[in-house]
Amino acid sequence: MDPQLLLESYMTLGATGFCVVFLGYMLINLVKSQKAQDGELEAIRENISKMSEVISNSQSIILKLVDKSTRISETQNDSASRRFETLMKEIDDLSDKISFISGRINGSGRP
Repeated sequence: MDPQLLLESYMTLGATGFCVVFLGYMLINLVKSQKAQDGELEAIRENISKMSEVISNSQSIILKLVDKSTRISETQNDSASRRFETLMKEIDDLSDKISFISGRINGSGRP
């Protein structure tokens, strides 16, 4: 504010009037600063909303990756289990055949 204007206002209005004008000036400045703060708070809210959306998307992707990893390991375990069972069946069949051939060999060698 201009000092000359302040001095003229004081002379015209007196001390009480000057205090009222100064109070009005302070209130106007407070309202302006409140509006600026409201704008900044709205920008912060928008940023938080965007961050929340990004975090939610990231969490969804991570959960899908974990599920896929779990399914792959289960599939590998099932596949390995089936291979093991197939090999064991083949070994049992071969063992039976060896026993049969061994019995034939031992049986034909005896009178």
